[in-house]
Amino acid sequence: MVGALTQAFDRAKRERRVAFVPYVMAGDPDLGTTDAILTALSAAGADVIELGVPYSDPLADGPTIAAAGARALANQTHLQDVLELAGRRAGDCAPLLLFTYFNPVYQFGIDNFAARAAAAGAAGAIVPDCALDESSALRDALAARGLEMPLLVAPSTAPQRAERIADAATGFVYVVSRLGVTGASKMTDLAPLRAQIAMLRAVTPKPLAVGFGVSGPQAIRELAPLVDGVVVGSALIDAYAGSSGDEAARRVREFVEPLVAAATR
Repeated sequence: MVGALTQAFDRAKRERRVAFVPYVMAGDPDLGTTDAILTALSAAGADVIELGVPYSDPLADGPTIAAAGARALANQTHLQDVLELAGRRAGDCAPLLLFTYFNPVYQFGIDNFAARAAAAGAAGAIVPDCALDESSALRDALAARGLEMPLLVAPSTAPQRAERIADAATGFVYVVSRLGVTGASKMTDLAPLRAQIAMLRAVTPKPLAVGFGVSGPQAIRELAPLVDGVVVGSALIDAYAGSSGDEAARRVREFVEPLVAAATR
């Protein structure tokens, strides 16, 4: 069975564009606003939506996403709530890819997490602190239920290990554009990223999606000839920060529409 992520990237390729993958933190500033943002993102053309699970020790998150997670936790948003939200929205928005860390999954129970994610209609999960050598139990549990698990390849990853990561990844390979944490920034020198992408193209036919630092239409236009998808998180959260409900949804639509337009090849 072809997974929802694979289908989304295949569709974008047929339509001669890169897949647009926005990230939103569930529960920031509240779950009702997240619900409205999911609707706005889907209407604006998101192919897949990363739905963040708030966590108190988010190692890969920069200041913007870490602050969003802290606000969500202050509102008592936890994994159970995110799964319930995903279940309510399954089928009426873009495929939801859960973005979480391994500790909440482990505490919830790996098999229970996979079963609940599948029951909620999620497309899969990204767990950035779950290394390849420690991910087999979660990958297997998700795969047994038809869910996909993209894996991250950092700029410092050696080619042989990058090939192993790509072989194990499902849905797409998440190309981390820079060392460090997430955050909106200008991509001033694409040469290292071009080399990283070329290396990955040589070892895998799977879709490549670039994240960490993708923030505006110009960056997406520059990346579109190189990759199959782009992930935008911090810049999106900044766009609706301080708002809620319909106002947050309006800001999301206004921010996202130029990004989707830039994703055409």
